[in-house]
Amino acid sequence: METELLIVGGGLGGIAAALAALRTGRRVVLTEEYDWLGGQLTSQSVPPDEHSWVEQFGVTASYRALREGIRDYYRRHYPLTSAARAWKELNPGAGSVSRLCHEPRVAVAVIEAMLAPYRGGGRLRVLQPYRPVSAATDGDRVSAVTLAHRDGGELVTVSAAYVLDATETGELLPLTGTEYVTGFESQDDTGEPSAPAEAQPANMQAVSVCFAIDHVDGDHTIDRPARYEFWRAYQPEFWGGPILSFRAPNPRNLAIGQRTFTPNPGDDPFAVVSDQRLSPGDTDLWTFRRIAARALFTEGSYDSDICLVNWPMIDYFESPVIDVPDPEAHIAAARELSLSAFYWLQTEAPRPDGGTGFPGLRLRGDVTGSADGLAQAPYIRESRRIRAEYTITEQDLSMTVRGDKGAVHYLDSAGVGMYRIDLHPSTGGDNYIDVASCPFEIPLGALIPQRVENLLAAGKNLGTTHITNGCYRLHPVEWNTGEAAGALASFCLGHGTSPRAVRDDPALLEEFQSHLIRHGVELRWPDVAGY
Repeated sequence: METELLIVGGGLGGIAAALAALRTGRRVVLTEEYDWLGGQLTSQSVPPDEHSWVEQFGVTASYRALREGIRDYYRRHYPLTSAARAWKELNPGAGSVSRLCHEPRVAVAVIEAMLAPYRGGGRLRVLQPYRPVSAATDGDRVSAVTLAHRDGGELVTVSAAYVLDATETGELLPLTGTEYVTGFESQDDTGEPSAPAEAQPANMQAVSVCFAIDHVDGDHTIDRPARYEFWRAYQPEFWGGPILSFRAPNPRNLAIGQRTFTPNPGDDPFAVVSDQRLSPGDTDLWTFRRIAARALFTEGSYDSDICLVNWPMIDYFESPVIDVPDPEAHIAAARELSLSAFYWLQTEAPRPDGGTGFPGLRLRGDVTGSADGLAQAPYIRESRRIRAEYTITEQDLSMTVRGDKGAVHYLDSAGVGMYRIDLHPSTGGDNYIDVASCPFEIPLGALIPQRVENLLAAGKNLGTTHITNGCYRLHPVEWNTGEAAGALASFCLGHGTSPRAVRDDPALLEEFQSHLIRHGVELRWPDVAGY
């Protein structure tokens, strides 16, 4: 095949990149290796992690359209109560982690609807399920990428003027010879206060395999996982006990805390604390990531709430899944850890009434779209990252470093984001690293490799460090990154120029940023002190 833009990876960054290019008339081939488009929001089954001002500002217009499309889908197709239907900022799960906790299949439907006109018009071709296996290069340019169908068959080679890497792990970087970084950089390299003395390229955030559960009458206990005893005894040094427990370190102060777990607590979903600045955090495991609150639906529609499990006990610390000999073996082990956690919940977890085990818990593979009851794909927090024209460091946005000055203002801003630097325990044995951050911008230079001319980062593989990945990896920032990358590739095609030239030429940069603004991309934060 031949196209103008090849976008490899159909997660949030890839979808946003495709939409940005398609709305300017480009021809796009988009690939995805799993059954659902949407990445961390859908196939990985992670409700959106967003900042406190998301309903007012701080996201792109197209991301806002995705969010409102999800709410509208519930209003059109779900048996909501009249109060829930009238709730302007409808949160179908009434979960406290996000103002928009919802079932992943709904996001799939909305994403497909956003892309449908371009598929029908013939300008978008989606190859699914395909993953990249090799690439051809010509000097400092990528000329083509070869993809393999997940279930076998002939290979497909796509040549394109621009190639965007929107994969979850930066898979195109080694295939194309694009220079990249993994793991923890050294303090000498980055000057970051939280960095170690020596680089640790194999030290990456844990992956997790999420799953959805509900609780109904009956005994739904699954078969005992083969390595259940291993995971039952598993105890990281800093954990304060076995990983399969309701005890875990507090991300902010590392104190060992006790979580609570009460299926179907009968709470008032309209009283949920949805303001993340006031949220008590993940101490209540059932309501924290609940994706369906049955009280918001007409009586009898849901037998139970549905809870999404993305808890500390399913973080897989044994190995990274990037640049290791057999990544699939570690993903399989992470899946077994998740099944072991579920089996522990069914059989040994302490109950509020003093008993043990919740046999009424069910895996909801129908909700996550899988045969084994788990999410289709592992939740990847940390990717390979390009060696970029500009690398974002902790001191660019740390509240401790920047204080009242706020985050660094980039002349080449291509968007905004906000989240604490939130690093889960890692494969190198580090505990949580949690650093307060200022509302930040996305520099265009972080999307552009130092050498390769026509490949752009369109997701978590942009030029962050291990540390700043902790706040640039979240849903709306990944979307904005992809949208900026897709818009930049389209702009370069229309102007006969290059990404590097756009960044380096003040007139071109101003024109490109004006293009972003016209399409609803915010480049600067308002004064948020009053919000």
